[in-house]
Amino acid sequence: MSASSTPASALPWWKEPTKDQWYAYCAAWLGWTLDAFDFTVFLLIMAPIAKEFGVPLIEVTAVFSVTLIMRLGGATASGWLADRLGRRAPLMISILWYSICNLAAGLSPTFTFLFVARALLGIGMGAEWPAGAALAMESWPVRSRGLMSGVLQGSWGLGFALSALAYGFLYEPFESIAPGYGWRGMLILGVLPALVCVWIRIYVKEPEVWTENKKIQNASKKQVTLPLFAIFKRKYLWNTFTGCLWMAANFCVYYAIWAMLGTYLQKELGWTPAQVAVPVFWGNILTFLACSFWGGMSERIGRRWALMLPCAISIFLVPIYLTTTDPIWFLTSFLIFICFVGGKDALNPGWLSERFPTEVRATAAGFVYHQGAVWGAAVAPLLTYFAVNQGMGFAKPMMYGTIGSLVVYVIAVFLGPETKGKVMTADLEVIEAEIPA
Repeated sequence: MSASSTPASALPWWKEPTKDQWYAYCAAWLGWTLDAFDFTVFLLIMAPIAKEFGVPLIEVTAVFSVTLIMRLGGATASGWLADRLGRRAPLMISILWYSICNLAAGLSPTFTFLFVARALLGIGMGAEWPAGAALAMESWPVRSRGLMSGVLQGSWGLGFALSALAYGFLYEPFESIAPGYGWRGMLILGVLPALVCVWIRIYVKEPEVWTENKKIQNASKKQVTLPLFAIFKRKYLWNTFTGCLWMAANFCVYYAIWAMLGTYLQKELGWTPAQVAVPVFWGNILTFLACSFWGGMSERIGRRWALMLPCAISIFLVPIYLTTTDPIWFLTSFLIFICFVGGKDALNPGWLSERFPTEVRATAAGFVYHQGAVWGAAVAPLLTYFAVNQGMGFAKPMMYGTIGSLVVYVIAVFLGPETKGKVMTADLEVIEAEIPA
């Protein structure tokens, strides 16, 4: 029996996707990984930015926050474009957008200019995710969608690890060129993802389920013109509400862990940039592995349990690494913690895509995911307020924020639907308006 006539279930999972499906997935993967680099490198250089521009650290965290807030607008617009015009074009536009904005931020003459550049970068960041997630998840076979959802989302950790490597190895050489060039060099590196757009333009095709759905909409002279409003109809309202709660808690957990980690290690524990890079790098490598593992587990134990189980365990591990100042014990306990909590993002692309029909999938996933970013935007300023203004130090606010958010996360996932094995179809499920003749 030839490979072409072999039933999909008899093939190894990695042989089931076609070449075009692999191309589509890799496009989304590259966009997300490099998006992560451009965003997370800023978390490591907030202290030197505050020093150069002579502003309080809490004002620099506001730059981080406005970037997250602006993601919602970019995600909503990109989702609408992706549902109406296709997944590829918004993906390419978003990658170009955030690459150019990061370059501009690295050349900032003033703190205000930096603030505006990073705010605009947030639009491109938000625009990348819905187009990329829809492209990857619609293109991928259902049998291994959970696993590859974990690989895709976990690759944010790879992007963060790359920024940690760049920070650990390049920051001080850049700084030796000229004072202040260390953080600028880190941001200027963020222009490189723009090269990915050439590859996407040449090799990537639209997902078949979207193209067939679009043909049906055109043939029936009916289409969803306002997909964002459709997800608040009674049929999808519970999915939307539980998804929003899940993503809000998700972002709060993430930034309670990572947003001020570098600042905490440098300012309170006295670590050098090279030392800070170690837990950041290995923590994000483990995040990638944890996402991949728990994404794969979701094909066996279901979407909900694959998220609830590691996060419930994580709740009891948070105090261990945040109540020690010993470098070895901190690193060991932190990495053990990441092995579990790192799986919380495994199903962001897959589970969100499975919750909604094809006509509104990108819009729904983009809005639900990035409204969580708005909640996450408050985390860094709040942590800094309690740590600095209230004299608590960073460890306690980080611990309370992480534990509280994890509890809400587990509840939100429990309330959500189980979608393991769902087949994405081109059938029309949401009909909102007829196309004029």
